Amino acid sequence: MSFGQNLQFLRKMRNRMTQEDLAERLGVSRQTVSKWELDTAYPEMDKLIEICRLFSCSMDEVVRGDMNVYDESYSDIRIEEVDAFRYVRYAVVSREPEEDAICHMQRMAERIGITQPQIIGWDFPFLSQEQINVFNMHGYAAALILPEDFSAERDELEIVSQKKQKYIAITIKNYTDAPFHTIPNAYKVLMTHIDVNEIPHKEDKRIISCFEKEYVVDGTPYMDVYVAIE
Repeated sequence: MSFGQNLQFLRKMRNRMTQEDLAERLGVSRQTVSKWELDTAYPEMDKLIEICRLFSCSMDEVVRGDMNVYDESYSDIRIEEVDAFRYVRYAVVSREPEEDAICHMQRMAERIGITQPQIIGWDFPFLSQEQINVFNMHGYAAALILPEDFSAERDELEIVSQKKQKYIAITIKNYTDAPFHTIPNAYKVLMTHIDVNEIPHKEDKRIISCFEKEYVVDGTPYMDVYVAIE
């Protein structure tokens, strides 16, 4: 990826900043920014340092990196207020933890009488290096969202409550075509947007800091990816 393409990507991530907006911030003409993005000219060192400061990125990332992972598979980034909800969760450490965890929650939903289960999931990071490197194992947690009218009469259910929380989100269309590419890139896009726009990422044990939700519309698989923000 070229410097010009990276600069264009960062500019658009900054609340759709225009070339004129960037030029004004840097004290140059719009034509100069256009030349940078077309790779027909390059900024002087002081301007490059200012660009890195403006977009909260390193010089190595913007000059030599591949920052533009945003293509037609992804929706526009949005900010959502996710209403309070209750859930039960289950974590698995295995070679196929995502499928194991989600299937477990689907069976639980059937057992407790939830006919149209909403299941979300996220990576479970608490693994040893031996589990990862020697046994090629990974961790994944799945959560079954409980309906508002669900009455917990079973002692074995450990119900967790989460209050209303703000998330930044993106939707991936046809994510099953290349899940090991599109899903990590979705997180990369969101984290780049957070950094570029200086949005505080929320880390709190009382909330799910990030999660994924799968669904199908007219036969097309979609995934929503959420990251908690302040």
